Amino acid sequence: MLWWQTLAMLFGILTVLLLVGMPAAFAFLAINLVGAIVYLGGEPGLMQVVRNGVAAITNFSLTPIPLFVLMGEVLFHTGVAMKAIDAFDQLIWRVPGRLAVVAVVAGTVFSAISGSTIATTALLGGLLLPEMLKRGYHPRMAMGPIMAIGGVDMLIPPSALTVLLGSLSGISISGLLIAGVVPGILLAALFVGYIVLRAKLDPSLAPRFEHTRLHGWARWRPLVVYVTPLVAIFVVVIVAMSAGWATPTESAAIGALATVIVSVLYRSLTWGSLLEALKGTAAISGVILFIIVGATTFSQILSFSGATNGLVTLVQDAALQRWMVLAIMMGILLVLGCFLDQVSMMLITLPFYLPLAQHFQFDMLWFGVMFLICMQLGLLTPPFGMLLFTMRSVAPASVQTSEIFRAVMPYVLFGLVMLGLVAFVPAVATWLPGVLLK
Repeated sequence: MLWWQTLAMLFGILTVLLLVGMPAAFAFLAINLVGAIVYLGGEPGLMQVVRNGVAAITNFSLTPIPLFVLMGEVLFHTGVAMKAIDAFDQLIWRVPGRLAVVAVVAGTVFSAISGSTIATTALLGGLLLPEMLKRGYHPRMAMGPIMAIGGVDMLIPPSALTVLLGSLSGISISGLLIAGVVPGILLAALFVGYIVLRAKLDPSLAPRFEHTRLHGWARWRPLVVYVTPLVAIFVVVIVAMSAGWATPTESAAIGALATVIVSVLYRSLTWGSLLEALKGTAAISGVILFIIVGATTFSQILSFSGATNGLVTLVQDAALQRWMVLAIMMGILLVLGCFLDQVSMMLITLPFYLPLAQHFQFDMLWFGVMFLICMQLGLLTPPFGMLLFTMRSVAPASVQTSEIFRAVMPYVLFGLVMLGLVAFVPAVATWLPGVLLK
């Protein structure tokens, strides 16, 4: 069988299985069974599938994932996150579109101590969306910022998907985590600027309302008490990695322990909230690891069948400019993001993208950040963006799904702008790792 026939068959089966609603993990497992029998030698191939799965989930480089997720779960289930939101609310009461700005600022801080984009969106949507709608905010002004900042969670460390990308691609996990900081903060700043401008030009989108105003130390005290420790956790995790004092796994463990200690000091941690945090961590981490088990052999089958070498050679022989190849690769990711989850996107594309990136001598940190931005956009793009479904689950039934789609589109455009900025100004992604990881 020719390589392109193999490629068409495997991706055809995968597409059909996903379209009929089969979970991605089971879809990859089914392809692995077919591929193992056809390309890996039957029964020995099936044994190889088992060995690959065991090797995948016992990979030490993946251990930061549950620890990063645990940080966010503890923060949310103990109610510490709500106290931080109140602190921001008191601080910026004069800003137009205040509650929408609070969503972005609070979401950025939560991104710095949470490894779960869905948890951030669900928390902010559950807490702030009803209040914004009650205050007369336009649904798009209320929902858009919450979904957008949830996507930024993927760029700002700690991020479970960043760790996974680094592990699968061989890119430095510490470098990749740090490289997302500047693009993530710039995106959040763009969101705030857009919200304030829109609210000034059309005050009906975010009506002002009476608010209890605190002055002096009373106004700043919640920020110092409830936000400073959270920022300190982020700083400790980043400094520990960048200074070489701790590996990403050890830094994640430090961050998780610090989050638990902070929750205890606030007297917010109970056995019930701890149990819920552990259950949430197990559920999210289990989904990620199960997909990895199902997809580990996929790249091996592509390699054995000649599909990987065939496609890579075809691109190389086409004598395309490196920027054209990069644009095509990013475009494919943006299209896939409309239909697939982020882990599936990684596992489908990396077997082809990595050889091409190495052939064209792309800076791997720079390439990794652009890959992450495309995956972040995939969380927001209709019709199957994960954060769109999360917002649908917390939004009132009176809000139409089409309204959710429209609410997120301006922020998708900002994501595309950031993708272009990183592409043409690589220092946006590579400067901070270069400074901290010398």
